[in-house]
Amino acid sequence: MVDPDVRRARMSVFGYFGLCGVVVGMWAAGLPALDDRLGLGAARLGTALLFVSFGALISMPIAGRLCDRWSSRAVCVPAGPLCALSLICPALAPSYGTLILGALVFGMGLGLLEIAMNVHAVEVERRHPKPILSAFHGVWSLGGAAGGALTAAGLHAGIGSQRMLVVAALAGAVLFLPPARWLLPGAAGPGAGTEAEPHVKTAPRRVGLWRLVLFLGTIVFAGHLSEGAALDWAAVHARDVLEAGPAVAPLAFTVYSVAMTTVRLLGDGLRDRLGAARTIRLSGLVAAAGYALVLLAPVTGGARLGVAWAGWALAGVGLATIVPVVFSAVGAAGGTAGRALSTVTMFGYAGLLGGPPVIGHLADATSLPLALAIPGVLCAYIAAAGPAGIRALAPPGPEPAVRSSVRA
Repeated sequence: MVDPDVRRARMSVFGYFGLCGVVVGMWAAGLPALDDRLGLGAARLGTALLFVSFGALISMPIAGRLCDRWSSRAVCVPAGPLCALSLICPALAPSYGTLILGALVFGMGLGLLEIAMNVHAVEVERRHPKPILSAFHGVWSLGGAAGGALTAAGLHAGIGSQRMLVVAALAGAVLFLPPARWLLPGAAGPGAGTEAEPHVKTAPRRVGLWRLVLFLGTIVFAGHLSEGAALDWAAVHARDVLEAGPAVAPLAFTVYSVAMTTVRLLGDGLRDRLGAARTIRLSGLVAAAGYALVLLAPVTGGARLGVAWAGWALAGVGLATIVPVVFSAVGAAGGTAGRALSTVTMFGYAGLLGGPPVIGHLADATSLPLALAIPGVLCAYIAAAGPAGIRALAPPGPEPAVRSSVRA
């Protein structure tokens, strides 16, 4: 039986993840209009996006320390409205210089919220009778799609992009307030075990804890780099390597995105049945198999697009649960969970930020199929190394056997 406070907190966290996704989705969907308004061009727009990431990397370690000191609830309550309101800064930027500053501010707001809500999500999961973290990330993806759809609908209706983003920022700041009421009290942080946490035990403190956190950071780095490769290069691969038309090429990323979102919404049941270590091994193997199919697609003749789509779907299925599994393990391991989660999240941002450009430069020097072998190898690394890291971070004891019923 789920405690009513935990049930309400779970719905609140869903609200936070969904609203955060909407804010990010509207920002991303509004980029073409921003580009046109300021006459940026690809290079300067890319620089602005880099500053969003830089802002997040600046605020994430601060957010982690604040969560450990004051509780994730205390940080979540202001972080949601602040993240939404920070969208006004780039939206109203009158020049490229002010856009850079606005992008930095928006990134800082986003980083603050992402760490706070993920730490609180781990706290809610610890008090819930079974894993629930993956579904939160699935709702974030749905929020991103909703933000993009709202932007498209607004532009179709003749609403200016600037006005739409300002309204979204103000409305988002208000909409973050109701779910904040039902967040868990801040007294019990994720380092303290309770009897109401049947599916996660607290790991004993040990000298090597931070080494394990850093090691799992490399798993998150590999996962996010592989996600970034699909995000930036799936459609390009279909167009340039598989000779797909302009209307068909974007479907490669669509297939990947739908597969990832679906599995994130359903992935908690898989982790509950298999255990975290087996789940991350299976995830890495499936993602590696997906990239292998993508690399084989050019030699499959008339079936090449279908083979590539199957590969991107498998990559989305495999990569969907890697980050939630690692976040749950790190957050439940005891100690300073805020700092630990901010550390692995920064590793992830580094992979997401640096991976696609590296693949692009390597593709320019060799070929795109050869460059896309990098995420394939990294997915195999996740399958090989991830389970050991998860087991080492967990309390001593055997991994739960695969089972057909939900844990009591």
